[in-house]
Amino acid sequence: MNDLPLTLTDFEQAHDRIRPYVHRTPILTSESINALAGCEIHFKCENFQKVGAFKARGGINAIRSLSEEELQRGVATHSSGNHAQAVALAAKLVGTKAWIVMPINAPKVKKDAVLGYGAEVIECEPTLQAREDNLAKVITDHGAIMIHPYNDHRIIQGQGTAAKELLEDSSFQFDYLLAPIGGGGLISGTALMTHYLSPETKVIGAEPEAADDAYRSFKSGSLEKNETPPKTVADGLLTNLGEKNFEVIKKYVHDVLLVNDKEIMAAMRLVWERMKIIIEPSCATPLAAVLKNRELFEGKKVGIILSGGNVDFEKIQF
Repeated sequence: MNDLPLTLTDFEQAHDRIRPYVHRTPILTSESINALAGCEIHFKCENFQKVGAFKARGGINAIRSLSEEELQRGVATHSSGNHAQAVALAAKLVGTKAWIVMPINAPKVKKDAVLGYGAEVIECEPTLQAREDNLAKVITDHGAIMIHPYNDHRIIQGQGTAAKELLEDSSFQFDYLLAPIGGGGLISGTALMTHYLSPETKVIGAEPEAADDAYRSFKSGSLEKNETPPKTVADGLLTNLGEKNFEVIKKYVHDVLLVNDKEIMAAMRLVWERMKIIIEPSCATPLAAVLKNRELFEGKKVGIILSGGNVDFEKIQF
């Protein structure tokens, strides 16, 4: 019996569901970055995705999975930015109302985009408890359907389609496939998709040292949380790991690697300078992990999902 939470058919159906509304993003390489890393890296460029991040996949899949009755009630979520944009866009596409709880320190570029899609933004203090409390109030007040940013199988389905495309569009087998870890939607979808399509490929998560709950959870085997709000330049990776996501990570992720903010910024700058594309700090964590652990990836074929490119330039300091 298949004990996995999602089947290959689930991912295929999600991909069919979102296909008309998302980009099949390109896969790019850089000879100079390969030379520095000592391996062959193929970047799946979700920074070119709708809303500038892979989150469009999960948000659109989740909302287009709702019934007509549910859509009439509207949708609500909490997010520091990219998932907020995804839900706002998806709600606009189906013509339903969206309420988005965002921390007051969320990047302005992301908040402006959410408002631009027509969603209502409710600001809160930058803690997970404040996010959840405000979201609960919105749902109570308006009867909206919650679209959890990561602890939701519909979200995991959608996020996994990025890895599906990467594996389908490559004519060889990867040794490693890396993605950043925040709440765990992308890494859990990536791990399941890789399990189905390329089981010999090892999936590795990358996480900031200052927000290391996934790393600690992976090592201990029990779900752990960051008790105080993390402080890291990787603003998209601040949230705690979800339960559904952790169950997948425990079984299908090979390892979780940590990098510090200096390493993240160096990797981001490298992509900007060598590849001439914009990525955000959260997106740079997997490349930072490869560069930091050169001996592990030496001579290997490596896939990296570039998760997004929504940069708040007012906060960037190299």
